[in-house]
Amino acid sequence: MGTVIKVDDEAISAEQFVKLLKFSNEFSELAEKIVRNKVTVHAAKKKGIKVSTTEVQQETDDFRRYLGLHRAKNTQEWMDGVGINLDEFESLMEERVYRKKMVTSITGDAAIEEYFKLNSPKFDTLELKHIIVDSEGEAKELAAMLEDEPESFDKFAAEHSLDNETKESGGRIGTVQRGALPDEINAKVFNAAEGNIVGPFKVEGQDLYELFQVIKKKPAKLDAAVKAKVADAIYNEWLGARMQEHSVTR
Repeated sequence: MGTVIKVDDEAISAEQFVKLLKFSNEFSELAEKIVRNKVTVHAAKKKGIKVSTTEVQQETDDFRRYLGLHRAKNTQEWMDGVGINLDEFESLMEERVYRKKMVTSITGDAAIEEYFKLNSPKFDTLELKHIIVDSEGEAKELAAMLEDEPESFDKFAAEHSLDNETKESGGRIGTVQRGALPDEINAKVFNAAEGNIVGPFKVEGQDLYELFQVIKKKPAKLDAAVKAKVADAIYNEWLGARMQEHSVTR
């Protein structure tokens, strides 16, 4: 295998490069992305989706503009640097079009509206505050006091929280989507009423304890941002099913 990187007199081959990716635990994520893309292309071809030369050219033009490759010479120099020829470049552009057309075919407006209708709670969000302390006893004591005076949460966060990034803002951690927190916490905060104190919970893997206050509950609405999340969910579920149909060796 050829040299991928050279540092002074030390040459790192493609084989060594792959080993370093695996060693740093970055290989799996990159490999997963490649597999997802390939499976999507295979599904598009199996479905009979067609890609025209005009579409490939448009994708190529968009890609070149994105990279600032405004002249043929710039594009050739870029391909030389990557190590691909024109045929390989065009093949990769064609695959990009296949992927986009496949994704579009399964995430149309009707599919998004139907999925949201059946799964809207998945996209609910909350605004939360939290307090982190290093003693379960202190966490329970704070929880008991806050049950009687929840309006003091900001004050207690400033005085007691170990999270320096949020303590000065009353412990505010912003908007959280359902499913983003550990299962036990997720279930309890999303079932709590606005203003409620939830916890304490032990922070996973650490000798820390966390209290939450629900500031505002935000049931999902099918706006542009949520549509994008629904489309991602549809694609990921579809892809999960397709992955079972293929043999992948790494």
